[in-house]
Amino acid sequence: MDILARLGTVTAGRLAEESRLTTGAITAVIDRLERAGHVRRLPDPADRRRVLVETTDRFRELAAHAWGPVAESLVSAGSRFTHEQLDGIREFLRIGAELSYRRAEEISAEVAHRA
Repeated sequence: MDILARLGTVTAGRLAEESRLTTGAITAVIDRLERAGHVRRLPDPADRRRVLVETTDRFRELAAHAWGPVAESLVSAGSRFTHEQLDGIREFLRIGAELSYRRAEEISAEVAHRA
């Protein structure tokens, strides 16, 4: 859901790429989210063989209820930092995410090697 919130309407293939799941696994995830009313599938107007996935109003309402107060508090807290400090925080988080993804890929390779 974070990927969709961040990127907007995307293909199932892009969701699989971003989440590092197989296309089969992402299809199952989309099926469950669609049944729950959180996402919908749309035909891709540029390529009728592809399907796009987007969040629903219902999901956006639930997300706003769950995370809206946190987002407001973070905006307020962020005002205490200079632009330079926020740039440093952003870079630190980017490096942490990159290292986490790299480690996840290493573990994935280890598991695949054992199988």
